[in-house]
Amino acid sequence: MRSISKAIISALMLVLTACGDGHDSASETGSQTLSLTPPKPEQASPATISVNKAFAERLPLSDPSDFEDATRGLVAQRAKDIISASNGQVLWSAKTAGAFDGAAPDTVNPSLWRQSQLTRIHGLFEVADGIWQVRGYDLAVMTILKGDTGWIIIDPLTTIETAKAALTLVNDTLGPRPVSAMIYTHSHVDHFGGARGIISEEEIAARNVPVLAPIGFTKAVIDENLLAATHMGRRASLMYGFHLDEDAHGHVSSGLGPGVPQGAISLILPSEEISGPKAARVIDGVAFEFIDAAGTEAPAEFMFYLPEKRALCTAEVATATFHNILTMRGAKARDALGWSEAIDKLLVDYGARSDVVFASHHWPTWGTENVTRFLTEQRDVYRYVHDQTLRHANSGRTMTELADAISEPDFIAQDFHARGYYGSLNHNSKAVYQHYFGWWSGVPADFNRLPHETSAARYVEAMGGTQAVLRLGVEAYNKGDYRWSAELLNHLVFADASNKTGRLWLASAYEQMGFQAESGAWRSYYLAAAKELREGPPSGPAPTEHMPEFIVAIETIDLFNAMATRFNPEKMKRTPYAMRFRFPDTGEVVTVAVSKATMVPRYGDAGEAIAELTITRSDFNRLAAGEAGAVGLLLSGKLKVTGDALAPRAFFASLDTPEFWAPLVTP
Repeated sequence: MRSISKAIISALMLVLTACGDGHDSASETGSQTLSLTPPKPEQASPATISVNKAFAERLPLSDPSDFEDATRGLVAQRAKDIISASNGQVLWSAKTAGAFDGAAPDTVNPSLWRQSQLTRIHGLFEVADGIWQVRGYDLAVMTILKGDTGWIIIDPLTTIETAKAALTLVNDTLGPRPVSAMIYTHSHVDHFGGARGIISEEEIAARNVPVLAPIGFTKAVIDENLLAATHMGRRASLMYGFHLDEDAHGHVSSGLGPGVPQGAISLILPSEEISGPKAARVIDGVAFEFIDAAGTEAPAEFMFYLPEKRALCTAEVATATFHNILTMRGAKARDALGWSEAIDKLLVDYGARSDVVFASHHWPTWGTENVTRFLTEQRDVYRYVHDQTLRHANSGRTMTELADAISEPDFIAQDFHARGYYGSLNHNSKAVYQHYFGWWSGVPADFNRLPHETSAARYVEAMGGTQAVLRLGVEAYNKGDYRWSAELLNHLVFADASNKTGRLWLASAYEQMGFQAESGAWRSYYLAAAKELREGPPSGPAPTEHMPEFIVAIETIDLFNAMATRFNPEKMKRTPYAMRFRFPDTGEVVTVAVSKATMVPRYGDAGEAIAELTITRSDFNRLAAGEAGAVGLLLSGKLKVTGDALAPRAFFASLDTPEFWAPLVTP
């Protein structure tokens, strides 16, 4: 017989490689050898270096105006550059600020590097007469107004520890004064979580200290931080890079601020939720005009104007970045048109009357002309993404098609405050699409798609098997086509999570996309995902375990509503029943009706109950926070049962205990 032809040999090689396990170090195709050894971590590829160089060449990165504003009015800095817990654990460090000096390294988008330098400038700053801000010790900024009798605190940061450190800096520098009022501008945790580090509820009651928030604040807080807390918190761990190192290969900035501190999160409920498009108040001698902005950056939010000081606070509606219409951690999609209109109304009503505009993040802008320009461009970037998304959608483009089609408007090439350090045009256009059209593209095949693990296995099979997909992913990576490489390799990993080589290559693709990202949120999400692919998900305590100071402020019925989100019908082994909970310290009664499908709590003695449980609200808080178990409370006598003694056991057994660190970037 004649020798086997080269065509037959090539076909046999393809079949053999397709049957491999994806762990080979090289793959041959004809005369070419493709290395399947993953690249070393923490190195920028030539393609990434080229992309970042192009960014540096087209933006005026040397413009000093933002640095002048970010350092203006510096009064003092903390003597200690770390903030620690009572047990000595470091919760926040300003030491890392110096590590971000100089030109951007190859592993960081130079525009994001510049933003990171700005957000790490820390200390107590004077904004105007009687107005100061503490910046750089938290994701958010705390604003302090001098009232007739004390400090008016606006947005007491994320944690008790950072808030206490900020207030200490204020009192040590400006002289000690009591807190005469506390104001939450909106319903996100970095603007209320440190409340108990500022003032106690006992002091609020004793001195009748007002705690003000926008209408709908409490409900919005519960939705995000209680009902949806586990999954949203898990995604936030990626978005904010909780487990990334603070360096040029890891977390550099959240875009919105330097980063999220560790520590205890608290909540003090407002004494008043202010409603109406405009509401005038005089608080400790300071005149305020509150401006409703609900449904923009947060479900509950207001801005305010200080007429006697010609100063405008935009809360988080207008900051030194293009914000998120839909955050990577989750939350409800926001109304970009309403957001733009709120800023436009602010511009019309207050722009010409303001000498300074300051926000709950970043640094102020001074001068009426600059304030007007800032508000105009902030308005325009939200209007632009809204209108262009609908223009493309109404022309027949799907969500992903229009996201790639929308180009960057000219004005944000010069003014950094409208750039996508937190949100982005690509991501926000998809959020606008979702706001109007829902989560699917309108293509029938997208409506009822197979679960990813199922479809991934079929994609891998259809493309010729594990080795063939791996080879295609590596080839795309070597061409600098990281989005396509990640899409291919993600199918491989979801088809076979044990494929170590596939995981490492996917991590490398994510890493290069992170190194190129201008958005701090995008960067952290990609790099945290890469870390989890290489090392597995984190372990240890979940961030929610630091929230007993939050739970204590929540209404009892809302704790039961949160419990209902853990009810698993498959674990319901009894006929439907009702149980009654009595709280002798608060005088409350809650009856819980349990069916085969739902768990419905309501206040009061509602109908017959097969068992009655008596527990103090303080012990119930420990139960809700995971600090105590039902069995332990029963054995200690802190939970007492009358009636059917087996009912509580069945009830608590029907509740899932979600795993916070459940895998997200792998099956």
